[in-house]
Amino acid sequence: MSDEEVVEVGRITHFFNKIGVAVVELKAPLAVGDRIVIKGPLTDFEQVVDSMQIEHKNVTRAEAGQSVGLKVAQRVREKDIVYKKL
Repeated sequence: MSDEEVVEVGRITHFFNKIGVAVVELKAPLAVGDRIVIKGPLTDFEQVVDSMQIEHKNVTRAEAGQSVGLKVAQRVREKDIVYKKL
């Protein structure tokens, strides 16, 4: 991960296993189309943000301080860190 620039955008606060959605508490803006890396003790994968929701409404961009629902490719865990590739 050190060969490319990444910036921490938030942390996982909850994961809905059946629907594959993670709740992310943002500390930096995030938009649909951004490439993210999710890392934790048991988690390490990269994906593109395909869809994002706030309060069950689709959004294309979210700001710091908001919590978003994010469709994720793999299982994630609470306290995993979400990074955005620059």
